[in-house]
Amino acid sequence: MNSSQSPTPPAANKVPYEVRIHGRSIADDYRWLQQKSNPEVRAYLDAENTHTDAIMAPLQPFQEQLYSEMLSRIKETDMGVPYVMDGWWYYARTETGKQYPIYCRKWQEMNAPEAITLDLNVLAQGHAYFALGAYEVSPDGRLLAYSSDVTGLREYTLRIKDLTTGELLEDCIEKARSVTWAADGKHLFYVKEDRAKRAYRLYRHLLGGRRDRIIYEEHDERFSIAVEITRSRTYLLLTSASATTSEVRFLDAAHARAPWMLVQERRDKHEYYADHRGDSLYFVTNDLGRNFRLVQAPVTTPGAEHWTEVIPHRPEVMLEGVDMFANHMVLHERRGGFPQLSVRLMDGKMWTIRLPEAACAVGAGANEEFDASVYRLVYESLVTPHSVYDYELSTRQLTLLKQKEVLGGYDPEQYRSELLYAKAAGGVAVPVSLVYKKTQRRAGPQPVLLTGYGAYGISNDVHFSSSRLSLLDRGVIYAIAHVRGGGEYGHGWHEQGRMLKKRNSFTDFIAAAQELIDNGYTQPQRLTIQGGSAGGLLVCAVTNLRPDLFKAVVAEVPFVDVINTMLDDTLPLTTGEYEEWGNPHERAYFEYMLSYSPYDNVRPAVYPAILVETSLNDSQVMYWEPAKYTAKLRALGTGSAPLLLKTNMGAGHGGASGRYDFLREIAFTYSFVLWQLDLVS
Repeated sequence: MNSSQSPTPPAANKVPYEVRIHGRSIADDYRWLQQKSNPEVRAYLDAENTHTDAIMAPLQPFQEQLYSEMLSRIKETDMGVPYVMDGWWYYARTETGKQYPIYCRKWQEMNAPEAITLDLNVLAQGHAYFALGAYEVSPDGRLLAYSSDVTGLREYTLRIKDLTTGELLEDCIEKARSVTWAADGKHLFYVKEDRAKRAYRLYRHLLGGRRDRIIYEEHDERFSIAVEITRSRTYLLLTSASATTSEVRFLDAAHARAPWMLVQERRDKHEYYADHRGDSLYFVTNDLGRNFRLVQAPVTTPGAEHWTEVIPHRPEVMLEGVDMFANHMVLHERRGGFPQLSVRLMDGKMWTIRLPEAACAVGAGANEEFDASVYRLVYESLVTPHSVYDYELSTRQLTLLKQKEVLGGYDPEQYRSELLYAKAAGGVAVPVSLVYKKTQRRAGPQPVLLTGYGAYGISNDVHFSSSRLSLLDRGVIYAIAHVRGGGEYGHGWHEQGRMLKKRNSFTDFIAAAQELIDNGYTQPQRLTIQGGSAGGLLVCAVTNLRPDLFKAVVAEVPFVDVINTMLDDTLPLTTGEYEEWGNPHERAYFEYMLSYSPYDNVRPAVYPAILVETSLNDSQVMYWEPAKYTAKLRALGTGSAPLLLKTNMGAGHGGASGRYDFLREIAFTYSFVLWQLDLVS
């Protein structure tokens, strides 16, 4: 494909606009693109989509080939592993040709008649997008509280379904978030969002009632709330949390109309989270160290002055959470950059579950029963498909229940994963995970797709993808840079890549790219990078810093207009994220954020090929951020490499919701990547 023969891209109008703050004036000539209802905005997005389609048209047969490959690896008619709850076996299954799962249950044994609780394909009829939110069965198993979003805006509507008749009750609640039942099965507690999509109010609802009572309202705009029930089914928990501080209230589930009790009043930068067993509440808390410890206190006197230590703070281990059971607990930990699970019995005996691979992603499966002797976990790695295990505590044995089948004869022995360490600023070692097909590994530089995230303390773990095989089988090395700002090494790793240290995320990523080049894995003309959301900020920021280092960039729903977004507290997430990025109304944070904000740092330069992907109904990173960024790149970029903006006009932050539509989006993205890496075949 010769870029000199490419169609002429659309040019967005410049409408002068200035943001004045801290004695500075910042030009925002494409601010008009934020007018979603303006027909000219829609026309511009349509024109960009038309241009992208024209550029990618010669690759359409290749996209179809990739889609067919990806689809051929999936077992379209399949069933998940059933789990037990209150005598029912619950599971989800899929059927060939249908976009969404079907949720089902059977009474007491799996050879009993099937009862469909929710068929998402039926609910999705007539909608371009569909997402399931809450799925909460009442204690007596008769009613299902579920919520759904049909726009991509994360605006969930809560409904109640009678599972014995299949009928919907009249109860219908808009903009509901977390939901849980009281023990009587008649009262429902739910959280609603405000105009900025912040979860801020807890309501109590009586089935059939017309007026719901506000139980709690969170007035601090940095905080959001969530309600849940403990596994013991004894207490409801209301957690109010910002990025650095939390506070918990609890209620006896058998007394829905009783007052909620506060555990411990919030204190700045103190986080604690609760669970229950017996006559005690248990808390993971960072009061004595950033990586948390575990304490317990009597339910009757739960305050911090009554806390007794169960597991001390360990500098080398991050305690991410605890699953509490009648006679044991399972600890979710991170050590050496990777997750692990540890078991602690009532007598204090404790051990770590031995897993097949050290470099893996592992977490809890469906563990609904409180009095259990088996723990269900899910496990995968860069070479091992998603697997469901039962862990028998008495024998310490793992039993594989189901591994996601990859059709077409996938053999994990044909692939290899590696772990490198890139030397970043200050001598910090940044882990870089790799996977490739052994027979495709060459002595010299070869194509690499390097990805990253690095924000919110979220760990970018090593998950498996059958779609990714379409890259690996063509000789691409897939890499993950575990940069600072993520949570791979606990809170300290996050702290070093947020607020006034955010640039560490970018220099870590550049160091990872340089490590791959210096060690002969690749070279700049064979190196493509990819990131989404905060990871989109990452790849766009490093592209401004080092446009010479990469052949191509894929920025998915990228957070690129940092200053303007963080100055607008009417937008979703903004106020709550002051503790991640800083508050630009304060000069120090403003100057620092301005130094890396991708939109504000686009300059006349030869940029690599760039594919920017967004969704019109994204409520986390508004569509206009990628649109404005693309428009400015078109105006200032001096190179001839493709610059494409693709907007999904009917989805939200996660892109297409249906599994087939989602595969087509991946095929589109991968066709761009492989085109830029000269691997179209």
